[in-house]
Amino acid sequence: MSKIEIKNFNLYYADFHALKNINIYIEEKKITAIIGPSGCGKSTLLRSINRINDTIDNVSTSGIINIFGEDIYGSKIDVDTLRRNVGMVFQRPNPFPISIYENVAFGLRVNRIASNKNIIDETVEKSLKAVLLWDDIKDKLHKLALSLTLEQQQRLCIARVIAVAPHIVLLDEPCSSLDPVATQRIEQLMIQLRDKYTIVIVTHNMQQAARVSHDTAFMLLGELIEFDKTEKIFTNPSKKETEDYVSGRFG
Repeated sequence: MSKIEIKNFNLYYADFHALKNINIYIEEKKITAIIGPSGCGKSTLLRSINRINDTIDNVSTSGIINIFGEDIYGSKIDVDTLRRNVGMVFQRPNPFPISIYENVAFGLRVNRIASNKNIIDETVEKSLKAVLLWDDIKDKLHKLALSLTLEQQQRLCIARVIAVAPHIVLLDEPCSSLDPVATQRIEQLMIQLRDKYTIVIVTHNMQQAARVSHDTAFMLLGELIEFDKTEKIFTNPSKKETEDYVSGRFG
């Protein structure tokens, strides 16, 4: 069963048709990459999966996005619960200007998942270990999160997301502000996390998509041009537009 099923999905910013009849099936506990030139709708599609686009004025949608068989645009959906189950990490690390510990604990408190200090302590430690940050900062938990390196801050943001036990993790250009060494470490982290989470990543870096993902979607001008196994997309795509993009002829 697909973790995410998108059927005939359209999104408009006022009169602008940003996503055009998207159909895609994203499998559970795999990494799916979304690639394409700037302005093609990659991030808009990603943000549709946890309805962050709802915060923008004059956005309207049609079609269906099912997560475990439930339409997330249906009238019975609690959006706060949806966003807890579908966590998101943004392009630039955005830790809160509070301690490392409180960053990870934040979602547990706000969502009333835990209030017992021992449970919060255990979850903070488990989450930081999951992103391979614990050994580096276990003696600095009460220092300001902004004192960390950019790579550590991005790991912390991922820890903050997984602390509330989501099913899906969305990554919007998570390495765009990082140097090549830090990028490699975040990629290794994604590969380690994919056995526990369904991960969808938007990236301009086609080499990154090739390295980390099982499946790849290529988008152009708001349309899904091709979706297939990553190896096929990069070595034997079915559509000329895909071949032109991955070969560097445009984009």
